[in-house]
Amino acid sequence: LVFTKTKHGADKVAAYLEAGGVEAGAIHGNKSQPQRERTLAAFKAGKLRVLVATDIAARGIDVDGVSHVLNFELPFVPEAYVHRIGRTARAGADGTAISFVAGDEMKLLRDIEKVTRQKIPSTDRRNDKSLALLDQSIMASGVKSKASMPDDGRGDRQQQRGPRNPRRDGVKLEGGGQPHRVRKAGPGRDARPVPERAFDPLARERPRSTNNDPRHSSAPATASAKPDGEIKRRPRRRKPSNGGKGYAAQG
Repeated sequence: LVFTKTKHGADKVAAYLEAGGVEAGAIHGNKSQPQRERTLAAFKAGKLRVLVATDIAARGIDVDGVSHVLNFELPFVPEAYVHRIGRTARAGADGTAISFVAGDEMKLLRDIEKVTRQKIPSTDRRNDKSLALLDQSIMASGVKSKASMPDDGRGDRQQQRGPRNPRRDGVKLEGGGQPHRVRKAGPGRDARPVPERAFDPLARERPRSTNNDPRHSSAPATASAKPDGEIKRRPRRRKPSNGGKGYAAQG
C-alpha cells in the first residue's frame, strides 16, 4: 500500500509502477465511488499487487493482508503517518513500513519521530546504481498517462448515463437565450428561436388579417400577414345577432 500527498501524484506513481511491470491501481477523491470500490476489491482479491492512495481515501481501506506500507511522500501532519502505517501488521500479523524522504522533508521526519517517540532507522540510497538502472529501464519502456483500472463490464456511472443532450451543448444563439429552448417547425423540423412580439398599445386599431379565411375574402388588402411562427388567433368579432347559431355567411 503506497501513500502520496496529491491525487495527481497517486495516478503518476501507479502509472510508473505499471510501466515497470507491476499491477497497480490508484484511489483518491477524484475517483467515483464505483471506481474506488472496484479497485479496492481487485486489491483484496490479489489482482492488483500495489494500491496507491491519498490520505483522504486511506480511511476506507481495511485489508488484513497488507504486507508493506510505503510512504512515497511524508504527510504534513505527523499523526497521519501513524494512521498510514496502521494499515499493515493488523490482527497480530507482521508488517513493514518504509518511507521515502526527500531533502526538503527532513523536518517532517523529525516531527514524526517526536510524535512517535522513537528514532526511525534510515539508509541513504540516493547513489544506488541498481535503482538508477531500474529507473532508466522503466522510463525507456514509456510511462502511461494513467494507471489502468479493473473493469467489470459495467463502466462508469457517466458512461451508463450516456452523452448529454446534444441540444443543450449547441451553439449559442445570436439573439441570446438558451440553445435548447427553441421551437421546432418546418418540414425538416429545424430548430429556430421563437420570435418575440413587441408590445403595441394600438394593437386593437390595426386592420384585422384574413388568416386565409374564405368567408372574409373582402378584407382590406392592407392587412399584413403575421410573422412566421406567431400563434394565429381567431379575430375578435361581436356576438352574432341570430340567436347564437354561429356567424352568418357574408355575400
